[in-house]
Amino acid sequence: MEQKYIESTKVLKALADPKRLRIVDMLSCGELCACRILEEFHITQPTLSHDMKVLIEAGVVNARPEGKWMNYSLNNDNLQAFYKQLGNIFSSTSDCICHQKER
Repeated sequence: MEQKYIESTKVLKALADPKRLRIVDMLSCGELCACRILEEFHITQPTLSHDMKVLIEAGVVNARPEGKWMNYSLNNDNLQAFYKQLGNIFSSTSDCICHQKER
């Protein structure tokens, strides 16, 4: 499987959870402290840590420690690459799989 599909699938899987998608929506307004995200969801810190780990490993979110808390922000560079990749998948471009000769 081509790497571009593998990377896109990681992001899609990370975003397929409603809570994680809502966290991403919150981060679209700017960096947030984990404490602020915890207040919004009324979840435990280990639960938030798991969700944030999934988002970080998918390249959706960046983490920055500050004191005893982590601050999170969107990884805009990776998200832009993801948007571009999805655009290529959903449209017919010259390098599209549908234009490749049978092997």
